[in-house]
Amino acid sequence: MPKRFVVPASDFSELPRFPGDLELAEALTTAAQQLHDTVTPHSTMRAAVGLAVRLLPGAEHAGISVLERGSGRRTVAWTDELVCTAERSGDGDGDGGGPSPYWDHLWHAPVVHLTDSEAEVGGASLAGLGLRSALALRLRADKRRLTVLTVYARKPDVFDDAATRVGRLFTAHVSLALDSVTVREQLTEAMRTRDLIGQATGILMERLNIDAAEAFDSLVRASQRENVKLRDLARRIVDANNAI
Repeated sequence: MPKRFVVPASDFSELPRFPGDLELAEALTTAAQQLHDTVTPHSTMRAAVGLAVRLLPGAEHAGISVLERGSGRRTVAWTDELVCTAERSGDGDGDGGGPSPYWDHLWHAPVVHLTDSEAEVGGASLAGLGLRSALALRLRADKRRLTVLTVYARKPDVFDDAATRVGRLFTAHVSLALDSVTVREQLTEAMRTRDLIGQATGILMERLNIDAAEAFDSLVRASQRENVKLRDLARRIVDANNAI
């Protein structure tokens, strides 16, 4: 039976020189630029699955999914509907209807390589869809959630050591781009929230003839009393004022 294997982090520290290493570097640089040009985490992941098929040797399909302990897997970006079907059906391959051993292994290692779904435990659903090889690489991980990029191929034993190492290089770029766009999105939202609260405070100052500190305290008390987020309460006030 073909064996599932994991590439330890130490194996990645000393990369061999690839044939055409300059072309690989140029391709990864171009991919990184495209990833960093995206404006939301979702658009970053959509770009990543398309780039994965172009960059990873042998890849024909790709998807990014979020795995949560006790909640199964949710596909968030994909190249085609076959990926969605594969990842949904793969959740029932384990004993007792739980996640298959293939996916479960990702909680313990950053890379999982499925050489032949027809022979591998937990690969029946993939084989039924005509997908024989898969390579899954973690993008993000914490105790309860994983974000994983998986590429698929229709032939067995497609993803060799070189493809795995290219995948590790690529996912490093994807992870950096995701972190960057997430921080930008959070900062943008924080600025919008600050401006919204400032507008609501100004409206209360004018209506109640109070100063800024009193208006803000009034907003906070109302938020606590109604069990509503300060941002949402501020939006209500601003929207109601604009409707007058």
